[in-house]
Amino acid sequence: MTKESGLGWTTLSVDDSGGTARDIRNDITNFEWATPREEQDITGIDKSAKERLLLLADFTIEMNGVFNDATNLSHVVFKTIPSTSVARTVTNVISGNTLAGELLLTDYSLTRAEDGKLTWKVPGAHADGTVPTWSP
Repeated sequence: MTKESGLGWTTLSVDDSGGTARDIRNDITNFEWATPREEQDITGIDKSAKERLLLLADFTIEMNGVFNDATNLSHVVFKTIPSTSVARTVTNVISGNTLAGELLLTDYSLTRAEDGKLTWKVPGAHADGTVPTWSP
């Protein structure tokens, strides 16, 4: 395994409301994803240090990008977030390593900055109870 940059991202696709994966990498300026685990503190009064159990796994993402209403690009993919309640497959691939999950995209917020930039932000949260797992 080698150290790598995040340049030339291989895959970041998001399903549209009809379930078709759309490559919207060109519209995304930055994104952040996390795969945290809940934990439970089970420390008894007989201990001088914490004891914990790992609990449920999660997968979250926040994508940021530039408004693009061309066919099958970011605006077309995200404009149905307020009106459809469907989980969307989000797939990230870097250097042959894939993390994909069914996420509920919970907001499509647009910002028109004072300098004229028109950008968007879309957060997503794990939807289907499947443990997020990298492959290979």
